[in-house]
Amino acid sequence: MKKVSPLQFTPIGGGREIGANSYLIELEGHRILLDCGIHPKKEGPQALPDFSLLREAPEAVLISHAHVDHCGAVPELLRRFRETVPYSTPATLGVMDCMLHNSVSVMGTIARERNVPGYPLYTHEDVEYAVESSVAVGLDEEFSVCGNGDLVGRLRHAGHVLGSASILLRADGHTLFYTGDICDTDQELMAGLDPLDEAERVDTLIIESTYGANLDADQSRYQEQADRFCRRIGEVLTRGGSVLVPAFALGRTQEMLNIIARYQDNGELPPVPVYASGLGRAVYEVYNRYPDYLHPEAELRPLSRFGRVGDVWNRDNVQDLLSEPAIIVATSGMMVENTPSALIAEEMVQGPHHGLFFVGYVDPETLGYRVLHAKKGMVLHFGPSRPAVKVTLENIAHFHFSAHAPRSALHEQINRLNPRNVIFVHGDPEAIDWMYDQTGNGRRKFCSPLGETIELD
Repeated sequence: MKKVSPLQFTPIGGGREIGANSYLIELEGHRILLDCGIHPKKEGPQALPDFSLLREAPEAVLISHAHVDHCGAVPELLRRFRETVPYSTPATLGVMDCMLHNSVSVMGTIARERNVPGYPLYTHEDVEYAVESSVAVGLDEEFSVCGNGDLVGRLRHAGHVLGSASILLRADGHTLFYTGDICDTDQELMAGLDPLDEAERVDTLIIESTYGANLDADQSRYQEQADRFCRRIGEVLTRGGSVLVPAFALGRTQEMLNIIARYQDNGELPPVPVYASGLGRAVYEVYNRYPDYLHPEAELRPLSRFGRVGDVWNRDNVQDLLSEPAIIVATSGMMVENTPSALIAEEMVQGPHHGLFFVGYVDPETLGYRVLHAKKGMVLHFGPSRPAVKVTLENIAHFHFSAHAPRSALHEQINRLNPRNVIFVHGDPEAIDWMYDQTGNGRRKFCSPLGETIELD
């Protein structure tokens, strides 16, 4: 009779890409998912994990954090498998509620405008059911994952965004540690990760590889970036211009608003109005509800300090917004078409005295990447139904504020925990390959593509 491996690992999404991250774990007769996200570059059912790879209902889904590439498919998972139980930190559940309801609204808009088949993937009622069915677990609180006590979980502070957690799973004969997305350094609001004690025996480590191919991330320092960022903002404001900061709604928006406020309070930035757009404001309110998840020395400013961006689909409103010096933090971070950051940038690039500053990862296939690399005199289209505009703005820059650990820190994590098995996930192929080739030597190493099962002992 063939011996059954203690652990089987199958990516049903993600794996050798940053996409619909979701990993099936079969351990001691139990089936659980680590994360269940949607693919940020795909639309319709193609954006979901491949649920056909699930032969049976997972007993649980453990959610590391509330970015939609990690939690965006949970309502659809529970629509198919009502008995599956989601687990996450209370703060993640609070943010997830905002993010998933927003996803339903966005998918509905896309369905009306572009007639995408299968959109919306789920309803507001499905989101409510997913959130209400979830079990909130505090950091470092041991819990029985499947109810009978033979699979024990513990969530560890990951330092990425509010509520983010790495996941430790212990069964008889095998211990697994899934980092999720981790940040090892202090940000403005979030403390760096809480490392797992070296005495903890880890058999299998599943580790993110986001910056595996990024040498610059090793050399970047958060406070140095903040100083340079605010210095450039000040230069724009003194010339009478406004600054646009495209930012992800979860994490980066809250960090940027509080950096800007700190420099204004210190007198290092002029006291001009600071504006924030819708979803970023909603998530900010969740940050206010969970101060215990922030850095102990974090100074979270009241949301009332930041004005509302308002209706940017009306061009007159955008022109009014840019008529006086101001700082605008708006979604989306990669300037997806027809989002506040894209609509404001469309007007802003036609004015030479403004500043447009990206503060996070910008995918080469996005509008934001084209804007970031635009030169004076170029012609840009900000959407299929938008008129072409000529770029006169030269003050477009990128700052490396990261909520991900650089590859040097990932290497250190592997050496500290000293696992027998290392599985590299959540990275572009180049990043995964660098991590596979350069780290984890002397151990069994894997980088499994979608649907491929790895058997481990």
